[in-house]
Amino acid sequence: MKNETDQSLDPQDWESMRQLGHQMIDDLVDYWKGIRDEKIWKPIPQEVKKALETSIPEKGEDPKKVYEDFKQNVFPYNKGNVHPRFFAWIQGTGTPLGTFADLLASGMNPNTTIGEHSAMYVDRQVVNWCKELMGFPSDASGILVSGGSMANITALAVARNSHGEGNIREKGLVGNGENLLLYCSTETHSCIQKAAEILGLGTDSVRMIPVNANFEMKVDLLEEQIQADLAAGLSPFAIVGTAGTVNTGAIDPLDELLEIAKKYKLWFHVDGAYGALARLDPIYASRLVALEEADSVAFDLHKWLYVPYEVGCTLIRDAKNHRDAFAFTPNYLLQEKRGLSGGPDPISHYGFELSRGFKALKIWMSLKEHGWKKYAQMIAQNNRQAEYLGRLVDSHAQLQLMAPVSMSITCFRMVQEGMSEEEIRDLNREILVRIQEEGIASPSSTILNGKYTLRVANVNQRTRFEDMDILVDEVLRIGNEILSKK
Repeated sequence: MKNETDQSLDPQDWESMRQLGHQMIDDLVDYWKGIRDEKIWKPIPQEVKKALETSIPEKGEDPKKVYEDFKQNVFPYNKGNVHPRFFAWIQGTGTPLGTFADLLASGMNPNTTIGEHSAMYVDRQVVNWCKELMGFPSDASGILVSGGSMANITALAVARNSHGEGNIREKGLVGNGENLLLYCSTETHSCIQKAAEILGLGTDSVRMIPVNANFEMKVDLLEEQIQADLAAGLSPFAIVGTAGTVNTGAIDPLDELLEIAKKYKLWFHVDGAYGALARLDPIYASRLVALEEADSVAFDLHKWLYVPYEVGCTLIRDAKNHRDAFAFTPNYLLQEKRGLSGGPDPISHYGFELSRGFKALKIWMSLKEHGWKKYAQMIAQNNRQAEYLGRLVDSHAQLQLMAPVSMSITCFRMVQEGMSEEEIRDLNREILVRIQEEGIASPSSTILNGKYTLRVANVNQRTRFEDMDILVDEVLRIGNEILSKK
């Protein structure tokens, strides 16, 4: 009987694939080296969009042709957050070694949840390093996740399941926690509300507390709301403080929130997706010291650790509560004392995912490359750059700060005497779009106290102080061009 030819997805010509890989690395390095001189963003032509709408290929192409298609239709139209003047949302730049680490992780291709292999130990070491960065005790637990949203819902799932007698996981919310309430500010990230919805608590279970003029939670109103809810027979279970809101970088009064959480025996969670790592900046360290006593902290490493997307972290002070919230071992995942099925406690016992990549490697290699003190310097630099931008805004009569500069976020707008709020809004909207379309810089926008605002969030390891001068000069140039045509 004639044997069929075995099929494989490996290349028939390994040397040709090696050369192509080298070309990809060379092209990336050239891209990074010259990025400052490139436009930050380019509109995608219709013909490119059309090329990206074709049906699935039936037969394969030469890898070189596939790469050329990438270079023509994908590479030129990147989002731009590797550029030194990318300030939209809160998105980091990545680094060369972090990128190469992702390449190595993909090449190794381990599922990092279970088993006796090196990725499990690197993951554990990185989580331990994260505890050190946040001042958490060594016997706390943690897990690397995709980002802040997943980090927050993971922490709140543990908080929910730990409430009361801790039987919500088995019995569900009905009769065990149907009246659970959590508290956060009106400036809290939207993922907290989404988490409440996904966890079965519902939007009505989220008590959003007003903020002061600095966009920080009003502690007196928080305590009044907790007391009112207790009097009504409801069950407060968690307070969410924010270490760096996405709108303005505001930091809730975490010390006071911690004391209230202790007073009412509530879980204290800190959403530090953006700002928790600012504790490495001496200017902000004292305002973030309460992180060290929180029950849980969520933070992103693809923001202020500048590693490539995607990786965030959840830390839980009580490791038993963390494990009890997620641990489950089906028959096909039995752990042995020896062999591949041995190894550390499976990471799947601390989160929802059973399939997850080797995301720890880029953090491990990056921290070994630079050390935490270099990251502290970079975070402080971003904060000083935001403060410098604030001073530039204050120095121009046509520009107006819209919120106190906090950490690395500066919110401002261009104004003209005699203009209505609607006209000011339209002017700044047009400035925003043009500065992006011209490839100069990429701020984003928000609404503060009902007013449209340009928003600069700088977690960019390539930004220089001169980029803030360029941004202000170009905002004024474009704005005055618009005004001159009215």
